[in-house]
Amino acid sequence: MNYIVFDLEWNQSNTGQEIKEIPFEIIEIGAVKLDEEFQLKGEFHRLIKPKVYQELHYITRSLIHIKMEELEDEKSFPEVAKEFLDWCGEDYIFCTWGPIDLKELQRNMRFYQMRPLSDKPMKFYDVQKLFSIGFEDKKTRRALEHAVDVLQIEKDIPFHRAFSDAYYTAKVLSRIEESVFHNYSFDVFAAPKTKKEEIKVIFDNYMKYISREFNDKAEALSDKEVLSIRCYLCRKNVKRKIGWFSNNGKHYYAAGFCDIHGHIRAKIRMKKSEDKKIYVVKTIKFISEDDFNALDEKRTKMKP
Repeated sequence: MNYIVFDLEWNQSNTGQEIKEIPFEIIEIGAVKLDEEFQLKGEFHRLIKPKVYQELHYITRSLIHIKMEELEDEKSFPEVAKEFLDWCGEDYIFCTWGPIDLKELQRNMRFYQMRPLSDKPMKFYDVQKLFSIGFEDKKTRRALEHAVDVLQIEKDIPFHRAFSDAYYTAKVLSRIEESVFHNYSFDVFAAPKTKKEEIKVIFDNYMKYISREFNDKAEALSDKEVLSIRCYLCRKNVKRKIGWFSNNGKHYYAAGFCDIHGHIRAKIRMKKSEDKKIYVVKTIKFISEDDFNALDEKRTKMKP
């Protein structure tokens, strides 16, 4: 299996009148291909002629230092995207700095009616997250240049171009311990459509569940699996001690107690799919008694 480490640069409307289906138009793809030993196998770099936004946004222009005239003779997005995917090959996993690039690649592909990368959630490596897990506090998300500085990687090409950022992301990836690599991420551009496609995965200290699509929030919150709290070590439902509550209508919390493993907190996040439906991301993790009491106090303060 190969690691495809890629980065995108994109343009957007300068007037605020964006095309809803493609708010960010990709104008550059840069990528590095690494083998299983993190040895370089290939490089990819293409500029793209824009079709939607004909004027470079001032932020794009200042970041990547390119003029629209330089893009006029380049190939269209569908042509370049096909070249890129052909270059990726057959057996690979995508790696990006943060989760946004993979989503925008698929959004641009959908706009041009290209064949989708997948019809269900895709595993990928968020190198930004892996860096935090491997070298920092597991929660903070840092800029790429910060990671390069921490790991004392030589800065031999400028940042803020698609290929250079893919190049540095690959350098960071190659420094991460193998023990961290089970912390993969899921891209949910294509949300699960059926119960069979739903995702349940256990990581070091929490369990993640990604539901199928529901028509609305009410339907999601009436689903038995969505509302269940299960000890992912015992694999048994636990007695609920704090019922589901929300302080913003997007995030919901509940807690239970496992007789063997202690207090468990469940958190639901409501997400809107690309098909304008609702799906749920639920995380379940063990918490301390103090954290349990703090959650209970938070719930109590919300009562009228």
